[in-house]
Amino acid sequence: MPDDQADALVGQQVACVVNLGSRRIGPFVSEVLTLGLPDSEGRVVLIGLERTVPNGARMF
Repeated sequence: MPDDQADALVGQQVACVVNLGSRRIGPFVSEVLTLGLPDSEGRVVLIGLERTVPNGARMF
């Protein structure tokens, strides 16, 4: 992801899942699954929130 796209994420809330255990993804160890869907061109669109909620809120 180019830096200018990463900078656009600062301050945004997206849906993530934690407590699934650690997974190695290439050279990195990940403990968070960030949720997204592909658009019509196959690019990832992160699942965002309609309104602000407390960070760490549980999904149900």
